[in-house]
Amino acid sequence: MVLKTFYIFFLILLFSSCYKGEEVDLIVHNAQIHTMDNGKIVQAMAIKNGKIIELGANRQILNKYRAKKEIDAKGKEIYPGFTDSHGHILSYIEKKLSVDLTGSKSYLEMIKKIKNYLKKDSPKIIIGRGWDQSLWGNKELPNNTMLNQYFPEIPVCLYRIDEHAVLVNNAMLELLKLDTIKEIQGGEIVKKNNKPTGILIDNAIPFLKKHLPKHSRIKKIEAIKEIENELLSYGITGVHEAGISYEDLIFFQSLVKDNVLSLNIYAMLLPEPKNIDFAKKNGPYKNKNLSIRSFKVFGDGSLGSGGALLKKRYTDDASNYGQMLTSIKKIEELSMVCESTGYQLNTHAIGDSMCHVIIDIYKELNEVNKDHRSRIEHVQVIDKIDLVKLGLYGIYPSIQPSHAVSDYRWAEKKLGKKRIKNAYAYKNILESAGIITIGTDFPIESPNPFKTIYAAVKRKNTNELPVKGFIKDQAISLNDCIKGMTIWAAISSFSEKKLGSLEEGKDATFTILEKPIVVSDKFIDNQSWKTFILGVEKYSSKNL
Repeated sequence: MVLKTFYIFFLILLFSSCYKGEEVDLIVHNAQIHTMDNGKIVQAMAIKNGKIIELGANRQILNKYRAKKEIDAKGKEIYPGFTDSHGHILSYIEKKLSVDLTGSKSYLEMIKKIKNYLKKDSPKIIIGRGWDQSLWGNKELPNNTMLNQYFPEIPVCLYRIDEHAVLVNNAMLELLKLDTIKEIQGGEIVKKNNKPTGILIDNAIPFLKKHLPKHSRIKKIEAIKEIENELLSYGITGVHEAGISYEDLIFFQSLVKDNVLSLNIYAMLLPEPKNIDFAKKNGPYKNKNLSIRSFKVFGDGSLGSGGALLKKRYTDDASNYGQMLTSIKKIEELSMVCESTGYQLNTHAIGDSMCHVIIDIYKELNEVNKDHRSRIEHVQVIDKIDLVKLGLYGIYPSIQPSHAVSDYRWAEKKLGKKRIKNAYAYKNILESAGIITIGTDFPIESPNPFKTIYAAVKRKNTNELPVKGFIKDQAISLNDCIKGMTIWAAISSFSEKKLGSLEEGKDATFTILEKPIVVSDKFIDNQSWKTFILGVEKYSSKNL
């Protein structure tokens, strides 16, 4: 009897070890895993070598696999790692290493922030970023009179929040040597009574670059680590970096080589000669977490700075249509480069006139390659006759819902009551294109994806304004918004085979959220509990 009992016990152990025999690196269970695969939600997943091996019910996964590490998700929601489809890590570095003027309620408050900065640092040139004159109650761009009074000797260079306008003092203007600068295509050094006001717009801004100090690699890496940790804390695991120079490209390559950066970066090259040579030589480029197969071109300026190219004049400036920053000829030449190299063309187009121009160019690209995945970055104002063409020509709109709820205070003044109905029209855009990819344009806006969700679904900012929602009929659903930050973001960057959804064989890149995603009348913030890239924990909240 004893022998028989021992034999039965032995068989049970043998059966159990065989049944739960496959070893994996990680099992996550007791979760609500939103796979973004046709609405499928499961409880558990097994991960090995950075890939998802299997998903299913708790019992299914726990009985079949044994793991070096198990995570009880405590019923929390899990999503594929979020992607910010239009961000600027490099600009965020610059902002962190400059005077932060974001949220300044007046010109004088901006001056005070600069003075406080000078108590801690003694730069040869003062660089600030983030001012917005609309918060001061002004519709017009400021002049440098007050800047000259407070800072008569040290050069000062202050970027507007959209970085399409810069305010500089006379000391900075002296460095520029304005008499040597000829005509500027697609930009302006603003003058009044034939004297510079201190405002530089769009293509006039690059003249500043050679006079501005460069930050050390050590300082830039310190800033980028801080930025990465912030993004990971939101569950963001990827960024479409919207415009890099060849120098920036080398910097990103070094970060990847030295394993400094964990985020998945899909970089858009600026159309410089060295970048074009890079594309011709390498074609679509992939090195660990750095992917490059697109060009970013600036079609027009920003709406807030009066540079977005409109079909009709600005309502608050009867002499202004905005301006085209890159000629049609140059964009067409770049489209041919993209066609020959297999690169995507992503165009910054905010005004309805610029959208019309680029849609016609994209039509020709679509005729050559139906899977070109051409993108319009921003598409803030689009005429109805052009809207229907998005889906016809396979165009991928790249939108930033936070812009709508930041701009609501002044957008109608610039566009008028009739044209505002065609602005920030995300629902119409999605219905036409069948797909959208969503970002924030950080550091212009906060990279917080939960603020983005609230803006997209409720059409309000985090102060619950405007009360009735801004053009509320253009709200999109929560599910579509999350698709725009996961699976559609992956498709728009040719990475859907690895990212964007949680499926067998795909990368184990995901976020476990502290709270369920809920959209109510009141904004509810959220953050990641744990964030994983390729099955490796990259962030863990203190709220464990």
